[in-house]
Amino acid sequence: MKHKITTFVLLFIASNVFSQQKTIDEKVEELLKKMTIEEKVGQLNQYTNDANPTGPLVINPNKQEEIKKGLLGSMLNVMGADRTRKYQELAMQSRLKIPLLFGLDVIHGYKTTFPIPLAEAASWDLEAIEKSARIAAIEASATGIHWTFAPMVDISRDPRWGRVMEGAGEDTYLGSKIAFARVKGFQGDKLGELNSVMACAKHFAAYGAAVGGRDYNSVDMSDRMLWETYLPPFKAAVDAGAATFMNSFNDLNGIPATGNKYLQRDILKGKWNFKGFVVSDWGSIGEMIPHGFAKDSKDAAYKAITAGSDMDMESNAYRNNLAQLVKENKISIDIVDDAVRRILRKKFELGLFDNPFRYSDVERQKAQMNNPEHTKIAREVAAKSIVLLKNEKGILPLSKDLKTIAFIGPMVKPKRANHGFWAIDVKEIDSSYIVSQWEGLVNKIGKKSKLLYAKGCGINNDDKSGFKEAIDIANQSDVVIVSIGERHDMSGEAKSRSTINIPGVQEELVKELQKTGKPIVVLINAGRPLVFNWLADNMPTIVYTWWLGSEAGNAIADVLFGDYNPSGKLPMTFPRSEGQIPLYYNHFNTGRPSMNDNDIIYKSTYIDSPNSPKFPFGYGLSYTSFQYADLKLSKSAISKNEQIVVTMNLTNTGKYDGAEVVQLYIKDKLGSVVRPVKELKDFQKVFLKAGETKNITFTIDNSKLSFYNDKLVFDSEAGEFELMIGTSSEDIRLNANFELVD
Repeated sequence: MKHKITTFVLLFIASNVFSQQKTIDEKVEELLKKMTIEEKVGQLNQYTNDANPTGPLVINPNKQEEIKKGLLGSMLNVMGADRTRKYQELAMQSRLKIPLLFGLDVIHGYKTTFPIPLAEAASWDLEAIEKSARIAAIEASATGIHWTFAPMVDISRDPRWGRVMEGAGEDTYLGSKIAFARVKGFQGDKLGELNSVMACAKHFAAYGAAVGGRDYNSVDMSDRMLWETYLPPFKAAVDAGAATFMNSFNDLNGIPATGNKYLQRDILKGKWNFKGFVVSDWGSIGEMIPHGFAKDSKDAAYKAITAGSDMDMESNAYRNNLAQLVKENKISIDIVDDAVRRILRKKFELGLFDNPFRYSDVERQKAQMNNPEHTKIAREVAAKSIVLLKNEKGILPLSKDLKTIAFIGPMVKPKRANHGFWAIDVKEIDSSYIVSQWEGLVNKIGKKSKLLYAKGCGINNDDKSGFKEAIDIANQSDVVIVSIGERHDMSGEAKSRSTINIPGVQEELVKELQKTGKPIVVLINAGRPLVFNWLADNMPTIVYTWWLGSEAGNAIADVLFGDYNPSGKLPMTFPRSEGQIPLYYNHFNTGRPSMNDNDIIYKSTYIDSPNSPKFPFGYGLSYTSFQYADLKLSKSAISKNEQIVVTMNLTNTGKYDGAEVVQLYIKDKLGSVVRPVKELKDFQKVFLKAGETKNITFTIDNSKLSFYNDKLVFDSEAGEFELMIGTSSEDIRLNANFELVD
């Protein structure tokens, strides 16, 4: 009897405790009722740490007092577990003790720096991309960061735009897959785990189509192009569970994105049912004034909040005007509450109300800043991101028995430059952990070979005084490796270029080195596709190394000496000249299409340049060769609710083990609106040992055949389709036709 009573009491207590547990939404509503209008507006306000600004800085001497009063919801650019803790301690002095969110541009790594995102996209390796974001999240969260302003999922077809380095290139399908992978990597299994950070899909929307490739410029496009090309990566981010979105600087068809209700309320929060919050880009609410869209800061605040922009990054428009707008009945408190609710929900999901300091752990920070496993993975991802553009004479891979190697160029010995743009400047740590290209070769060859060095020239000047030393060094060697390109900070935000050639006299240096008759390997370091026609036409061996991060030197050495067989493929088309831009593989045909570069009479062509690119989308070589064969389709005709199973055999016919990116393209031959000449619809990265054959399978369903028609309805249309499988968008190895029937 006593046992039964005890059991009953325990069950009663457990039931009572359970009934008292509140959901996150209930906790948010309870807190919201306690907040003053000033405290609510404070949650919508974000300031930067003055020491590390990433935009135009306006000093606010009252920042700490405002935090103590609960008038700030978030800070960015606060780095380190100790610093985030100190600011959080100030927030805990506020009336309601609402914790701060700490955000940072963790774009391609924290201390362990991975290749710039465009380079990672060249790997076409979704698992590797997700893993690099996972490690970035582990390291960043250990320093007190809750939120990264990544991934950038803007599609861009213009390499003049400096921010191409931050995205996944020109293709919507590839970009959507990478967007999903990056969000999953940053956020891990769920928000609130100590090794995850909130992702932020940016820049919403169409920022990558800025006119003239000029950063912050206008965007003008049809709704069909918006929905078909530029929005899908953002939808993929929503599907992956992205916690936040960032709007963009540009106006879209005359409406600044920050004040664009169609984008933020109708599409994102309406049609897509996005439950997270939207943060403005740096000062973009206030920048609607010079856009000519808002009269003043008060008008800008009104237009941004009603359009669905929840948090104001650094413009002070909300801080100075929102409460007054509510008191004047210009905006409803419900609109403010909706924005505050979205932000508070994320703070609860992160567990910050349970323990505001749970991410600010100095001991965990020390452990994660020196994790050898992170270094190992960074080296692997960097090697996978390298693209072999030419290897005509089989110079690569280099023999480890070479007696003398000349390593020449302005990129050989710098260390931090290998991080590329948007790398975290970890001030507490020197650059000794970054492996320079020189150090990578030294590590690789040891004492077997003699390694000689000459800088040769600078990156962006006309000084040729170092040419002689470089030529003398080259003449002493068995092979010359020359490392050139654009400066690491010549691509990135506000780094648009009207000409995208290799700057300075670097190409002239290579021309002089060519006269020595020595075998030459050219490494090109860049954050974008560059124009380098002379090199492409005259140098038999070219390796595109992008900016590869803290393990750049080791990864480059791994590829040069064959310890890793290059497998990267270009995620953007490389033009012959700026005059071809925008140039992309999945263009529409015209009524007068040119069938080849010699077909120019009364056709859609240039009279002074071929139409074709220098290097096409999806292009990249290997040290081995691959044979595509035995294409089979399970059906020659399907209805909308059926699928076609596509099979083929891939054989490694060379002498090296290696990976190939098998790319599947589809052409809709006839549509109610014109369709692209081809569209990437699937791909697989397949590793094969020398001589090995694998059977590859793809599935074609209605979603791969659908598009947005002139009524913006996403559906397929009956008709004939061409299926193409190849090693790049231009090198198609297998073809077949099939039909979609009503």
